[in-house]
Amino acid sequence: MKILKPKARIAKFEKLGYGMFIHWGLYSQLGQGEWIQNYRKIPKDEYAKLAQTFTAEDFDAGKIVKIAKNAGMKYITLTTRHHDGFSLFDTKGLCKFDAPHSAAKRDLVAEFAAACRAEGIIPFFYHTTLDWYQDSFENSFDDYLEYLNKSVEILCRNYGEIGGLWFDGNWSKPDADWKEDELYATIRKYQPEAMIINNTGLSHRGEPGNIEIDSVTFERGRPTKMDRRGMKKYLAAEMCQTMNEHWGIGAHDFYYLSPKEIIEALADCRKVGANFLLNVGLTATGDIPGYEREALLRVGDWVKEYADIIYNAQPTDIIGQDRDFALTLNGKIYLFIYNLNAAGNKHVSIGGNGNGMRSFSNLKKQAVSVRWLDSGESLKFTSSSNAGLLTIDATGFPYGTNLVVRVAEVKTDE
Repeated sequence: MKILKPKARIAKFEKLGYGMFIHWGLYSQLGQGEWIQNYRKIPKDEYAKLAQTFTAEDFDAGKIVKIAKNAGMKYITLTTRHHDGFSLFDTKGLCKFDAPHSAAKRDLVAEFAAACRAEGIIPFFYHTTLDWYQDSFENSFDDYLEYLNKSVEILCRNYGEIGGLWFDGNWSKPDADWKEDELYATIRKYQPEAMIINNTGLSHRGEPGNIEIDSVTFERGRPTKMDRRGMKKYLAAEMCQTMNEHWGIGAHDFYYLSPKEIIEALADCRKVGANFLLNVGLTATGDIPGYEREALLRVGDWVKEYADIIYNAQPTDIIGQDRDFALTLNGKIYLFIYNLNAAGNKHVSIGGNGNGMRSFSNLKKQAVSVRWLDSGESLKFTSSSNAGLLTIDATGFPYGTNLVVRVAEVKTDE
């Protein structure tokens, strides 16, 4: 069987590991999610008036990028144009429904791209393929596709080197000829090393597409281990998830992920080598809301504990109990352990002291030492390379700490 190897851009993408998704547009002023125009059947002309109050007065790209960086994120994917058809970039005369013609009077994508480069963060551009503003989307599809292609060309030519293009909306016309070859050829012409990603939606998670696609998507669903047998090329994987129930800001949406849930989701993604793209919906004026900001920064503290492993370690065939799993890096094995308790007596600890035996199978090497990375504490273990088994005594978190998912380093005799 042919072993597929990733192209350089795909291998680089996989090592980014963790990114920020940003949804922001005219819909943000309504505070009811990014699909509100469609759901409330707001007439196009009425909705377009929101551009007159889209000031972007609190949009500080440098501030947002620094938050992402401190949160441990290596890249940011910004909605340069969402389904409402409004562009955050200068469309160079293609259409006046853009940020420079709004109350903001600025090319917000230019500010974003420059801020990313200043901090060593890689900019990615989300671009819708579904468009509620352009009549040609329904009435003259070939003309619409030409408009889409020219829009993408502007993004490829005017903002320096980018990490990739992230498309969303082909699922709206599943039987149409989207002329993907032409669109992707435009990207390859101007951004040959850009990742090309086209979201397959909620009902087709993990499905590959056009040969130029570089990563499959898992929208709001845990990624599964990639089965690349029969694929024409090596594909990466990325799971996108939002902080609450909406991608654009929801002013009355209180269903937020906790730092614990974010950490577990990130770990679940890295278990199978997938990236985790976590979304925030900016406020109407372009700021990251307070809860999201603080939650991301708190998770960033956890990422710093295990940064090299999170970004660079590779999946293994080692099987853990329940959610536990193992990654490998530089000849060492790293065990990710879930659901430990804090150590302490009955007056301060709920559910015992967190001690417990955790077993891993299919480990063909003999372990010679096991220790927690955070504390350096050596752990008791039994190991049999012949049976492929390793069992460790996973002690609880030291009183005063709880890392949610704790990582142990295993050294072997090979």
